[in-house]
Amino acid sequence: MSLIRTAFRPLSASRSPLAKTTRTYATATVTSTRTNASAPLLANIEASWDSLPAEERYQVYDQLAELNKKDWKEWTIDEKKAAYYISFGPWGPRKPLHGPNHGLKVTAIAGGTIAASLGVFGLIRAMAPPPPKTMTREYQEETNEYMRTNNINPIYGVASEDYKGKGMVQ
Repeated sequence: MSLIRTAFRPLSASRSPLAKTTRTYATATVTSTRTNASAPLLANIEASWDSLPAEERYQVYDQLAELNKKDWKEWTIDEKKAAYYISFGPWGPRKPLHGPNHGLKVTAIAGGTIAASLGVFGLIRAMAPPPPKTMTREYQEETNEYMRTNNINPIYGVASEDYKGKGMVQ
């Protein structure tokens, strides 16, 4: 089973199937030897992969795919790391969407928005007129008394015989 399953394809000058394509690659060599001759290229592939041109990326990928035909036990550590990074590393579509401290930034913005909304609410409350006179307890009790004396809603309301509710008092 191949370690490298990325859908790379060589970049050509034109995408037309009839156009003659010429591919030029930089001279990057990836060979599997015990002396680790490819160490400069593969030693820090995680840091250099994003800055490599597409042609060099394809060449490294292609040469690692050739290495993949051999026994993986013959590979050097750098070659194994490079193959793993190219296959499963955080680059391209697997690159993280959010950077460090993203959660802290979201929390700070959400907290600031909530604080601002509470401030606006308090300002509107402070500038509001007093409640109407019908909201006082005395007025609501007088309304209950008026409903009893005028027999308003005698079946279920305040004027009924066994009424035990608060009536109009809130």
